[in-house]
Amino acid sequence: MPNIQEPKIISGNANRALAKAVTRRLSMHRGMNVGLVDARVERFNDGEIFVEVFENVRGEDMFILQSTSNPANDNLMELLIMADALRRSSAQRITAVIPYFGYARQDRRTKARTPISAKLVANMMVSAGIERVLTMDLHAAQIQGFFDIPVDNLYASPVFALDIRHAFRGKLDQVTVVSPDVGGVARARELAKRIDAPLSIVDKRREKPGEIAEMTVIGNVKDRVCVIVDDIVDTAGTLCKAAEVLMEAGAKEVHAYISHGVLSGPAIERVSKSVMKNLVITDSIEPTKETLSTKNIRIVPMAPMFAQAILNIWHGTSVSSLFDHETLEPIYDGTYSIAS
Repeated sequence: MPNIQEPKIISGNANRALAKAVTRRLSMHRGMNVGLVDARVERFNDGEIFVEVFENVRGEDMFILQSTSNPANDNLMELLIMADALRRSSAQRITAVIPYFGYARQDRRTKARTPISAKLVANMMVSAGIERVLTMDLHAAQIQGFFDIPVDNLYASPVFALDIRHAFRGKLDQVTVVSPDVGGVARARELAKRIDAPLSIVDKRREKPGEIAEMTVIGNVKDRVCVIVDDIVDTAGTLCKAAEVLMEAGAKEVHAYISHGVLSGPAIERVSKSVMKNLVITDSIEPTKETLSTKNIRIVPMAPMFAQAILNIWHGTSVSSLFDHETLEPIYDGTYSIAS
């Protein structure tokens, strides 16, 4: 068997910027150049996906970095076909690094005759030859149980906690963490504990999907700096409405920290016109030009955390150590201007 010198990273087209940032971080850690595996991921004229790997990967520990974000079906197929190509090329182990796990919102049957698409996607990944999954902030934690292979679910909250401590220096005692719905309370409570802040909830009632009938603030937010925490911002309707309700309830400022910036449809326009002072997202989904040019949207990089997680998996050491901001602080120290 070949002597494996370095982890090998291959990337699809979903988030090349994050993949390159991860390899730069790996190069810093390893003291040598770690580049993306030379490959092409292209489409035939009819839209079929074709993958060709130009490097020898026999016996190698392979990491495929690919978010299954919009276009979700294309990016998912790229991931599956890359995994198949590596398996047929005798890679020793194939780990799918999926910063944003698409189809995670379809994690249970909400009514009769509906699919559990997250389970179907899990089955497809295992069938394609993927032997381990590394992801971040799954929409539903039980999705880890849909796989019969190891799944490491990282959390953005330790990085958000670092950012909040810098962004609100001198007024951290004024911060209240807010969950935009009852279902996200556990996530919001986790961040509130990390920064020693109180917790409030915006309770919402829907008449039908996509429409919000009523919102009520549970907890005191008067004269507080409110930080809304959630895992996904899609069309931003709920988020912007929650920000308005908080301001009407007497909040001094409203900010939002969201793990995955899907930002589809009218989201950018809504956020830019919102009463929110800042929306902070990660780069788990590659930001569009419109996202980057929106003044009240800021992006926190995840490359330092994913690079360290890849190294920990490759070395066979703990990934859960990255759940602590004390572990992440030296990793992030000096890598970017927090809360600029």
